[in-house]
Amino acid sequence: MVREELRGVFPAVLIPFKDDYSIDEEGFRRLVSWVASHDGVKGIVVNGHTGEIQSLLPEERAEAVRIAVSELGGRIPVFSGVSAEGTIEAAKHARAVQEAGGQGILLMPPHSWLRFGMQPESPVEFFRGVAEAIDISIIIHQYPRWTKASYNLQQLLAMSRIPNVIAVKMGERDMATYELHVRTLRKEAPHLALWTCHDEYLLPTLVQGMDGALVGFASFVPDLIVALVRAVWNQDLPEAKRVYDRIYELKQAVYRMDEPSATAHARMKEAMFQRGLIPSALARPPVVPLTDEEKASIREGLQRVGLI
Repeated sequence: MVREELRGVFPAVLIPFKDDYSIDEEGFRRLVSWVASHDGVKGIVVNGHTGEIQSLLPEERAEAVRIAVSELGGRIPVFSGVSAEGTIEAAKHARAVQEAGGQGILLMPPHSWLRFGMQPESPVEFFRGVAEAIDISIIIHQYPRWTKASYNLQQLLAMSRIPNVIAVKMGERDMATYELHVRTLRKEAPHLALWTCHDEYLLPTLVQGMDGALVGFASFVPDLIVALVRAVWNQDLPEAKRVYDRIYELKQAVYRMDEPSATAHARMKEAMFQRGLIPSALARPPVVPLTDEEKASIREGLQRVGLI
């Protein structure tokens, strides 16, 4: 059975920057503390796509873990994304997370697979090699089915047998495949926590019997994401739809119809800045700053749901 501490909301938090593009430690500490203060938030994830991992240097990724661990003082666990092109480098980053006090990693596939594909045996060996290098937990980061870096059911089941693999961030973005994977993993690997990561359609994916959500949107409105998850668990569909209607309005204002991406995260940074949650909406290049028109549309969306 899935442990209770793995059932809930796991916000992927972003990183505020100063004008010189260095990490704004004070702003980051305030954000981490505020997100973690919400009942139902069971852990946070730094260095995810929302945290702009690809723009951070390796030592900055470790620093983000150290800051978050220091700020939270053990109240809830801190997980960190790990992205690398090879097992040796990924293991090095994973050890850095462990040394910084992180309690687990969110292991992304090598991005070269996105273009060139993978050998069928490579993903399991990749996870096994990283797992053997650390003593902390691993979350599988599942990519969309239409990419060449998405894991099939047999690969997921083999990964589930690696001792320190504890959860799957399920991002298939194909409902038929998603449902098949959820049902089979629930039956064959009942110890794994299964979390949706579909910011753009949370309710339809949560009702598949998920243990919670690992989403960047929970860094923005953790209270609403927690309320939605609980309503689904309680099988209270009217309440779930009521909460989701508010989330939908915000999603349209911030992400529009996009998956979480560079543009979408720049928009979420702007929305969080307008709410006063972070001191700056600055994103690192090559992300292009939003136009005044885009900023105004975000503000209108926040006003419609009463957030500003």
